[in-house]
Amino acid sequence: MKAVSNTISSYRYTEIFNHSKRFIEGWYWAIPSRKLRKGQVKPVTLLGRELVIYRDIEDQLVCFDAYCPHMGAHLGEGKVEGGGLRCLFHNWKFDRQGNCVDVPCLGTPLPLQLKTWHVAQKYGMIWVWTGETPLQPLPFVPELENFECDSILTSRFLKNCHPNVLMINAIDAHHFNTVHNLPVEIVFRKEQLNENAVIFSNVTWGGEDSFLVKLIRPFYKKAITYSMCYWYGSIGTVTLGPDFLHFHLMFALRLIEDGKAEGQTILITKKRRSIFGWLFNRVVLWFTNRVGNYFAKGDTQIFQTIKFDLKTPTKADNSILQFIQNVEKQKALRWGSWEAVNEDEEKKQQKKAEMVKSKGEPND
Repeated sequence: MKAVSNTISSYRYTEIFNHSKRFIEGWYWAIPSRKLRKGQVKPVTLLGRELVIYRDIEDQLVCFDAYCPHMGAHLGEGKVEGGGLRCLFHNWKFDRQGNCVDVPCLGTPLPLQLKTWHVAQKYGMIWVWTGETPLQPLPFVPELENFECDSILTSRFLKNCHPNVLMINAIDAHHFNTVHNLPVEIVFRKEQLNENAVIFSNVTWGGEDSFLVKLIRPFYKKAITYSMCYWYGSIGTVTLGPDFLHFHLMFALRLIEDGKAEGQTILITKKRRSIFGWLFNRVVLWFTNRVGNYFAKGDTQIFQTIKFDLKTPTKADNSILQFIQNVEKQKALRWGSWEAVNEDEEKKQQKKAEMVKSKGEPND
């Protein structure tokens, strides 16, 4: 197979892609919606940052940094009161905006404010925006953008590789032949949905001599439907199936310690009314789960042992290279602090540290 002429170093030495201490600013899943009832508060560790999320009596979701500004008690031990949260330790209370509204021992609040984060729910999950102001909507399946949906959460999993690396599996064109034995040469067309989302869609017919393709061809007027929409390089929605019925899955990943991935699989379909629509959707979601399990089955061990290093890109890897380029163009944040990465400043600091080390510590 012919190798691609791109400069390999531009893909092997990246600033965001496959970086164990960096991720893209965006929406990331925190906990399933069903695990947070009205009046409950839950501790959450997300991308190295400790948070609390509570659902108040009016069903509004609120997210704070986890520790009380008084003595550092964890607010996950606290109690939801009305629209606010009261710390267990000394009973300081904070409203939805994080403002201190009650200090019992003083009889008056203090001018303090907790750091708050935008929080929302979709597809049965609670999501947190890791920046100041959300710049994009919650991740969605492009084909179902304007529809109300049914969804089911299935397997939650851990992988011994970075979320970015696991994501590229869905657009690794050649592996469909080698791992899944599909008799079709997949070629992807790239389409930018927005600054943080990119779609890769199959545009080839292919495999016409295969019995399998001949069998399913009557169900496809054009190319076999298979598309992947990526959000923030860590969340992917898959759409596939015959023309009359598409299956939709979301693989929502997040970076955890040591550059590994924690993921949640979500099955999604358009909501259909009446009891018959509900029953039909249960069948659709069951088939969707079977389809997802088929494609995940052959890859499981690979992503437990892989040490990703794209040394020799080939023509079949073009979509992977495009994905890496897309990741590198987005806004990066630091693991734990969620501060924006300033590459130039970091290089200056690194150079300064190296100079100090080479000369030895200066005398006082």
